[in-house]
Amino acid sequence: MTDIPQNGGFRLNGLHVLALFVGFFLVVIAVNVVFTVLAIRTYPGQVSKTPYEDGVAYNAKLAQLEAQSRLGWRAAAQAQPDGGVAVTFLDGRGRPVTGLKVAAKLERPATEAGRKTVFLTETSPGAYSARPGALSGVWDLSLVAHDGAGARFEAERRLTWP
Repeated sequence: MTDIPQNGGFRLNGLHVLALFVGFFLVVIAVNVVFTVLAIRTYPGQVSKTPYEDGVAYNAKLAQLEAQSRLGWRAAAQAQPDGGVAVTFLDGRGRPVTGLKVAAKLERPATEAGRKTVFLTETSPGAYSARPGALSGVWDLSLVAHDGAGARFEAERRLTWP
């Protein structure tokens, strides 16, 4: 006969395994609840206070971009050394687009401080310019051009002045 030594130490039984199993899942559930509560408190998921109106405006923007694509116009903007803005408009065949009314907004990429609105005048066929004042550094140009027939062209460019 063999004797089984009795050392009196810890012995793992089914009740211990059940407690470890339940404890593990309680910790996982507690961590998930904490992260969920923190996520909801810091970002409730609301991107806009007027989502329907934003959707309608987005559809109108898509329609405007489609109409602008059919025009075939192109715009090239340049920062002039004297602080001016020059924009050249060409049609789909590379000819200058004349007779436009062009409004532009200049603003810093990281702040709204110093925002300027200018109207560009035609200096030669297809070339429009304005002098918004002494500019230096990086500015974002957003322009809207209209012709006499009601065609609308929008463009955005990043310009840099010394």
